Amino acid sequence: MRRIPPQSDRLTTLTLFGFRKGHIRWGLAQMGTKGEALNNIPGLLFYKLLGSGQGKGFSIKPNFRRYGLMCTWESEEAADEFLERSELMLEYRLHASEIWTVKLLPTQAHGLWDGIQPFTPQLTEKQPDGPVAVLTRASINWRALPQFWRFTPQVSKALEEAKGLICSIGLGELPLIRQATFSVWESMEAMKAYAYQGDLHKEVIRRTRAEKWYSEELFARFIPVESHGLWNGADPLARVVSKTLS
Repeated sequence: MRRIPPQSDRLTTLTLFGFRKGHIRWGLAQMGTKGEALNNIPGLLFYKLLGSGQGKGFSIKPNFRRYGLMCTWESEEAADEFLERSELMLEYRLHASEIWTVKLLPTQAHGLWDGIQPFTPQLTEKQPDGPVAVLTRASINWRALPQFWRFTPQVSKALEEAKGLICSIGLGELPLIRQATFSVWESMEAMKAYAYQGDLHKEVIRRTRAEKWYSEELFARFIPVESHGLWNGADPLARVVSKTLS
């Protein structure tokens, strides 16, 4: 993929694991057992082990065969050491049918995740043309759950049909109340067209603020700078990146 020199060495990665049939219980168990091992990884500044939902956005239905690991690293070297040579990743490879990782440079971030801001924007100059990734994450107030989940199917359908969407997945730390969506778009224009021009999405944003659906929320944009591996049988960024570089 494109190589963009960062202003600092920090790097964000998202890794998605797809588990083989017969290994689903092992994958689920890692959500509660791998925290101690991750706490001891050199250069790892922030991490979240994440479950996933069915479909491309927020979902009330879990997908027990796919999980995610989002990390912030003090350097690309620390990330590569973990991803390529750590015992933990070797253990995951023994159980997974496919693993996909994308390296990301934050360009914009606001809000908090468990009381901290894990993504420090790396780029201050004009961003180049090409793919842009977005993470939206929220802790949902209990009293707002019925309203939030009433709108979810419509929002997820609109996301699936959005022009310029390369890939997306619903992720979460806790079913129903701690939810996130990670998406990659062909361009900033495509992402903004979905986020700011669709009536449904604008209505959800309005109600989120007016009715205080979230007790905590975070929004971040990234430039994807490298990806490798498989997600649903392919690297979803390979085609668009080749087009960008041509």
